[in-house]
Amino acid sequence: MKSKKVLVAMSGGVDSSVAALLMKKKGYEVIGAFMKNWSHEKHGMGECTWKSERKVAMKIAAQLNIPLITFDFEKQYQKLVIDEMFKKYKKGITPNPDIDCNEKVKFPLLLKAAKEMNADYLVTGHFSKIKKGQLYRAKQESKDQSYFLYRIKKKDFEKCLFPIGDYTKEKIRQIAKKNKFPNHDKKSTVGICFIGKINLKDFLKKKIKPKKGKILDPEGNEIGTHDGIYYYTIGQRLGPRYGFDIKRGEGQALDRWYVARKDLKKNLIIAAPQNHPINFRKEIIIKDIFWIDKKPKNGKVYSRIRQVGELLSSKLKDNKITLKKPITGISEGQAIVLYKGKKCLGGGVISFR
Repeated sequence: MKSKKVLVAMSGGVDSSVAALLMKKKGYEVIGAFMKNWSHEKHGMGECTWKSERKVAMKIAAQLNIPLITFDFEKQYQKLVIDEMFKKYKKGITPNPDIDCNEKVKFPLLLKAAKEMNADYLVTGHFSKIKKGQLYRAKQESKDQSYFLYRIKKKDFEKCLFPIGDYTKEKIRQIAKKNKFPNHDKKSTVGICFIGKINLKDFLKKKIKPKKGKILDPEGNEIGTHDGIYYYTIGQRLGPRYGFDIKRGEGQALDRWYVARKDLKKNLIIAAPQNHPINFRKEIIIKDIFWIDKKPKNGKVYSRIRQVGELLSSKLKDNKITLKKPITGISEGQAIVLYKGKKCLGGGVISFR
């Protein structure tokens, strides 16, 4: 009987490398896929140099005796992820390019490639689980990546496998080390997907010109200046260390103050101490809602507004979420992802209007 064929997305990282190994051990015909989405040399920013990452992926592929195909998706990534990211920042909202990358580049383009080579499944190294086309949180909650995958359709998940969702990160590294993978102790990447750790402010300045404005306290008193409202997000700390020129009043510990509101039309940032009521929100409107399967019934759900953030007890009513307890640091444009138990239902984009 002919073995089933899988296309495995291999980034050069330890997770996708072990995913390829596990599929090989299960008897699948494995083909590696490396995506070139960003050129550090071309753009002059980012730490994820695709050449060095591909070298690692090639070494792993050679060890596993599998082919590795390089896909150049740089044009699509620039248009669908980076250009869109700049547009959203210009609107004063905080986007999540990793979610956009999964929805618009990684999954649709690799699923298309898998279909063209008659592969049965697309495999990735995500810390999440798939059961009958439904998305579930990973065994290790602190590494769960379902937050970034909430916009993938059920019919697409039915063509995908996530083999490491039942493992811990420590176990994945142990498997890699046992198999003498050169990336077994490689640090996890941070920053924007496929670009890596960057100074976001410097990155945004490439497309969005600085424009100075005032920083006000909740009572309307001017307490400082900023160099561009687009560069800052709700919940960001204030103070000279964080790029703000602050007028320190008597008894004011402004380095512990945070961005509470942004007024794009007036180019104003409203700042407040950490525990000031203006920093807290309890009600969220969800825009651009996406359900992986069918729309859930109104009622109790759990919400997550950050990748590894706390699962917040909430009530869903149509397109509105009411949190059981108000929290800080909620910014327009961020994703809010909803869960019922371990199952990811879908989510949308945070709005207050």
